[in-house]
Amino acid sequence: MIYVKDIMSREVKTISSKATVYEAAGAMARFGIGSLVVMSDGELVGILTEGDVSRSIARNMDPNTTQVVKAMSKPLVVIGPDARVEEAAKLMAERHIKKLPVVEDGRLVGIVTQTDIVASSYDLVTTLKEMVLARYRPPDFQP
Repeated sequence: MIYVKDIMSREVKTISSKATVYEAAGAMARFGIGSLVVMSDGELVGILTEGDVSRSIARNMDPNTTQVVKAMSKPLVVIGPDARVEEAAKLMAERHIKKLPVVEDGRLVGIVTQTDIVASSYDLVTTLKEMVLARYRPPDFQP
């Protein structure tokens, strides 16, 4: 069984809810990431994604003056590190989201994405295939 803690990224970039959308977009570009977890007074309050940035601009919100709190996705959907990967995938599908902050005891400990889940599924299938082939392949088999 694979758990969220096995595939999550432990380094999560955050941004203040008071930062501007422009500052957030710059941070995403600088770090090469598609989202930032939004914090306010040490608390997780939302997530800002590339889609949120695009939507805010499409709504004629000025990225130079609009605070992240006005453009972010909320309520924040989170998952625990001991949840199974299948649970994370199901939650993402049900809520139509691509990223889940991972929270333990109210503290941000990581983030898991659809890409992480797909990669772990591919690794699992590849490992199972190798195990099956090793078990049923004749000892003198030469590929």
